[in-house]
Amino acid sequence: MDATGLSLIRARLRPAAATLLLGMVAWSAGGCLGTPKIEDRWTRVDFVASNVQPGQGLPTGVATPFAVSANVTYRTILTGYAVAELRASSTISAADVNVEPNAERVPMAYDIDRLLQNSVTAGRATRAVTGWDHLIQRIDFNFDGVAPASADTSGNPPRGLFLLCYLGSGVRVERQGLPDTILVTPFPSTQYQVLPVGMELSP
Repeated sequence: MDATGLSLIRARLRPAAATLLLGMVAWSAGGCLGTPKIEDRWTRVDFVASNVQPGQGLPTGVATPFAVSANVTYRTILTGYAVAELRASSTISAADVNVEPNAERVPMAYDIDRLLQNSVTAGRATRAVTGWDHLIQRIDFNFDGVAPASADTSGNPPRGLFLLCYLGSGVRVERQGLPDTILVTPFPSTQYQVLPVGMELSP
């Protein structure tokens, strides 16, 4: 092939090569810019329905029926327990955390981690669960919660009262003369990449 023919082939190949290069750059940039947020990458729990509202006051020492529905959206294979629980804290108030259904999920997850370590249960329901990536599981909880007069030995009223819904590992414990119970250890949010949900109530 003479020099003229080679020149024509090179001229035709240049636009195609440029188009391919631009496509690769655009694909690379799209991969970087299109990384899903943590809210879309971690397993998350969302309230679907509840018979109590954020900020609602609860009578002290009186059983309050709770009816809570939640969706668990799995982003990996996960086995454990889902828990809906009324928690009372003597050290953390609603002003110290941002726990409400529409709060930013990652900061709320860390607040709930802290709450679970610094509060006591005032009633709960549990459900054994197993899920896998992209499964959305609806869970209905029903239980009685009692807002306590005190959340510690000081006798002072609790500073905060919260309805939480979270995931954890559990062990069934037999109790003589009583129904079996489940000891649940909450999944730390970062370690298990889970996003619990909650709402503040008024003690």
